[in-house]
Amino acid sequence: MEWYFALPLLLGGVIFLMMLGTPVAFAFLGVNVVGALVFLGGNGGLIQLARNAVDAVSSFSLAPIAMFVLMGEILFQTRLAHRAIDAVDRLILRVPGRLSLVAICGGTVFSTLSGSTMANTALLGSTLLPDMRKRGYHPTIAMGPIMATGGIAMLIPPSALAVLLGSLAGISIGKLLIAGIVPGLLMACLCIGYVVIRCHLNPSLAPSQDVQAMSFRERIDPFLKHVVPLFGLFVLVVGGILTGVATPSESAALGAIGALIAAMLYRQLTWESLKLALMETTKITVTILLIIAGSLTFSQILAFSGATSGLLTMVNALGLDPMVQLFAMIGILLFLGAFMDQLSMLLITLPFFMPMATAAGYEPVWFGVILLLVMEISLTTPPFGLLLFVMKGVAPPEVTMRQVYMAAAPFVGLGLLLLLCIIFVPELATGLVSLTSP
Repeated sequence: MEWYFALPLLLGGVIFLMMLGTPVAFAFLGVNVVGALVFLGGNGGLIQLARNAVDAVSSFSLAPIAMFVLMGEILFQTRLAHRAIDAVDRLILRVPGRLSLVAICGGTVFSTLSGSTMANTALLGSTLLPDMRKRGYHPTIAMGPIMATGGIAMLIPPSALAVLLGSLAGISIGKLLIAGIVPGLLMACLCIGYVVIRCHLNPSLAPSQDVQAMSFRERIDPFLKHVVPLFGLFVLVVGGILTGVATPSESAALGAIGALIAAMLYRQLTWESLKLALMETTKITVTILLIIAGSLTFSQILAFSGATSGLLTMVNALGLDPMVQLFAMIGILLFLGAFMDQLSMLLITLPFFMPMATAAGYEPVWFGVILLLVMEISLTTPPFGLLLFVMKGVAPPEVTMRQVYMAAAPFVGLGLLLLLCIIFVPELATGLVSLTSP
């Protein structure tokens, strides 16, 4: 079968099954079975398919995914993350859009403790949004920062998606985790600047409030007690990778153990909270591993059918400039992100994009950060951005989906601005990595 028939059969099959509502893992499995029968030699292909699936999930490099998820779930289920956000609230005084800034700063702090974008948005939305709405905050300035900082968890380590991307794309996981720090912090700074300027120009968006008078010690003590010790977990994870003392897998395990010890020392660890954390970690990790097994075997079938090499040959024959190719890939990801989740779009496009990136001579870590940032932007891209629906789920019933879309729009623009900066100033993504590499 020619590659231009194999490509729509395989890729179109996956997209069609997803459009029918088939879970991602089973969509890949179904197409893989058909592909194995057609391209890998019937029954022998099915046996090879099973072997490939086992090999895909038995890689030790995937271990950090479970550990990072567990680390965040322990902090979430024991409510240590809630205490950290309350402590940040006490530090921020009379500034325009105060509670929105609390959301951004608190969300960035939680991003250093959890690799889950959904948990970040759900935590901030359920904790801060009711008070913001009660104080008369406009939906745009109330929900937008919460969704934007939810996406930051995808960039700042520990990031489970960065580990997954590094594993699938053959990019150094340690370098990719480190490279996400500066873009994540820059995104937080852009959000802070936007909120302050917007609320200064239009104070009605965020009515001023009377902040309870507290001494400096009353404001700083909760921060020292509930934030600084937890920030030590971030230092433990990232510091181990930076110094080369620990591998990403070992650092992730240290982070999970550190979160468990922290919950015990704060006397917040109960059998119920531990059970919930372990159950949620198991659900998320098993789902991810099933998708990885399906995706990697899908990539192998694509390569064996000749679809990957045929498409690359066609693209190379066009003689496109590498920068044009990059913007074309970004455009495809943004389009797909409006209709499917980040994991699905990553797994569908990566078998094509990584060979194209290698042929074009892109620096792997820089390209990996661009992929992560594009997926972070697509989290809030209408109509089906994942965080849009998480936000709607925790928002009061009177908040409409249109208001959620409008709240996300300015922060999508900020994400695109940061993306352009990283494309034209690669050092924003690679500078910290080059400083820490031997």
